[in-house]
Amino acid sequence: MSSRPAIDAALREPAHQVSPRAIGYWRVGAGINLTFWVVAAIVWYLLSPHPWWAVLIAVAVVAVSAAYAVVMPTLRYRIHRWEVTPDAIFTRSGWLSREQRIAPLNRVQTVDSHQGALMRVFGLSSITITTASAAGPISIDCLDHEVARRVVGELTEITSAAEGDAT
Repeated sequence: MSSRPAIDAALREPAHQVSPRAIGYWRVGAGINLTFWVVAAIVWYLLSPHPWWAVLIAVAVVAVSAAYAVVMPTLRYRIHRWEVTPDAIFTRSGWLSREQRIAPLNRVQTVDSHQGALMRVFGLSSITITTASAAGPISIDCLDHEVARRVVGELTEITSAAEGDAT
């Protein structure tokens, strides 16, 4: 019997997208970053003498930050995906460079959830799954808070039923 179907299944795209509210969350976070750069450019402009080309650089930094705030959230939403099956956790993330991770559930050591202040405003949570892997933990960012609670419970149930110590 060939192992090809298992390989094809492992290489497929994870089934679930993150919460649609992640777009707003990422946009607000990028907007906070943009605000920092705008204020820094204004303060710098008002407090120091500078050549014309330095002003051009400051305008370019603000323009790039604004483009980032507009473009990045939608691209990230299209790319970030996740799935938990009875055998493994699948994730895909990134927007400039992409990372796809697959971790067998028998390698899971801990499951943590996180909800920062801005995430609470958007009703989002992130999950971090620590595995016995040199590649480090797997993160599933920006899930609806209730979905994250359900996934943490599901992972805890699956991994606690497994025999062994995930090493």
